[in-house]
Amino acid sequence: MSLNPVRPWRNIYRRASRQIFVGPVPVGGDAPIAVQTMTNTDSSDVAATVAQVQACAEAGADIVRVSTPDAASTTALREIVREVSVPIVADIHFHYKRAIEAAEAGAACLRINPGNIGDAGRVREVIRAAKDHGCSIRIGVNAGSLEKHLLEKYGEPCPEAMVDSGLEHIRILEDNDFHEFKISVKASDVFLAAAAYQGIAEATDAPIHLGITEAGGFVSGTIKSAIGLGNLLWMGIGDTLRVSLSADPVEEVKVGFEILKALGLRHRGVNIISCPSCARQGFDVIKTVEVLEKRLEHVKTPMSLSIIGCVVNGPGEALMTDVGFTGGGAGAGMVYLAGKQSHKLSNDQMIDHIVEQVERKAAEIETERSAAEQAAQ
Repeated sequence: MSLNPVRPWRNIYRRASRQIFVGPVPVGGDAPIAVQTMTNTDSSDVAATVAQVQACAEAGADIVRVSTPDAASTTALREIVREVSVPIVADIHFHYKRAIEAAEAGAACLRINPGNIGDAGRVREVIRAAKDHGCSIRIGVNAGSLEKHLLEKYGEPCPEAMVDSGLEHIRILEDNDFHEFKISVKASDVFLAAAAYQGIAEATDAPIHLGITEAGGFVSGTIKSAIGLGNLLWMGIGDTLRVSLSADPVEEVKVGFEILKALGLRHRGVNIISCPSCARQGFDVIKTVEVLEKRLEHVKTPMSLSIIGCVVNGPGEALMTDVGFTGGGAGAGMVYLAGKQSHKLSNDQMIDHIVEQVERKAAEIETERSAAEQAAQ
């Protein structure tokens, strides 16, 4: 990221990593940080899995992982891959044949631990299948399933053990002349995960997949992920991420984008800046924001909207947003466009009008972007 002479304190300098591809999606290097999730349907149920993958893609997921624990699921994977628009990662544990079947079925990436799928001959077969079918590989180290010899060496899951595990798996792939891989070192403990990721970031130039595994339910998991992933991203570590929640996978995607948006690393959709509300509010801020979030989900263009209940902070926030509404008195407020006062509006007309203004601004942005792209060609 280039130095910003006006606001240098907002710069995040990403760790240098080599770039691989998951299907058409670049991961690492100067590519945008990719957002992933994982389906929770029965993978052999093609219709249900496709529907969930498509819902996640609509929410913005760049990559979706599907568990493939048996032959029925890898058979179904072939049809799933054909019917969806995002690259699919096949989640493999121990069964090397599932990895080969998934590669043959069209998976864009295999999530495996090479050291856990059998002898050297089986590992070579999996790597050959990945090479033949253009699959990348994610090495997935997890604090809860570290190798026995590392637990004996270190006595417990610790950052050093997780880094050693990751490097051992990397060595297996590199010894077989395979370099299209990324790596994760996940833990449910925020401190353990953060320390392990810092260690692996120093030890390899491979792209890094971030995650706080088994983070918990929607609220607690979101908070743990925001703290853990947010701090790592702030340090420049991370090329792709998954927010692991005991919730709808679509919510994982939304939270992932919100973390990236908060750090200025990725922008998608409307960023609503709103106050928590108080006795000064000129309208029901909480209800209004709740409705607008739903009404504006379809807008994918990056833009900002301020919804502030009174004139204490409203005008100042509106100066920095594409569209804004600030509460006033007598059942009306002020609409701001491009940071400037535009017109007064009654509260009862506000929601429909704000949606209209946001949609109009989004269309203008997309028209300007298209014109710029055409001029550059």
